[in-house]
Amino acid sequence: MYSTISKTFKVAVGFSLGIALVLFLLSYLNTREVVFLWLNKDLGNIADLLFNFISHLAEGWIWIPYFIFIFGWFKKDAIFILMNFLISTLLTQIPKNFIWAKVGRPLASNIAPEQIHTVKGVEVHFWNSFPSGHTATAFTLFLLTVYLFPKRTVLMIGFLYAIACGYSRIYLGQHFPLDVAGGIIVAIITLSISIFIRKKETHVS
Repeated sequence: MYSTISKTFKVAVGFSLGIALVLFLLSYLNTREVVFLWLNKDLGNIADLLFNFISHLAEGWIWIPYFIFIFGWFKKDAIFILMNFLISTLLTQIPKNFIWAKVGRPLASNIAPEQIHTVKGVEVHFWNSFPSGHTATAFTLFLLTVYLFPKRTVLMIGFLYAIACGYSRIYLGQHFPLDVAGGIIVAIITLSISIFIRKKETHVS
């Protein structure tokens, strides 16, 4: 089962990698602050509510209902799902807290605070900026789901979910686009490692 990588999964990885590379390139050519200000525009009260809600859908707790639904309902591989959760968490939290712990978020950068759009009631953080944990979670779930269910509908819905979650972190003033790109790369590496381990275990057994 899942011995071969589906074309749909390859497309999902390609889309994700393409977005990450574009964000990295734009940030390199124009600075992360400039690209952030391009995307951190106030789109009104409805957008404030919408992206605040969407951002919550990429928090760590989302793995619990995901696991219950995918493993409990569809009987997919529990160990494989948990492996992705563990790898994604480690690849996100170790850099954020031990390698780039002092990398500032937008409010801790040289951008004037009044230029940054924030949403009332949302606590905006200052440090541990790279990579974006919410983005890593969203894209890991997206890629994992497409891997388990290689259908075009899953690809499209999952991609919209992941993109919306990543953008929400910029819109809420929590992360630079560069951090979002880092989160996407974390997701790609996570799936690459977990699939490699799974194939090795299957081959050995």
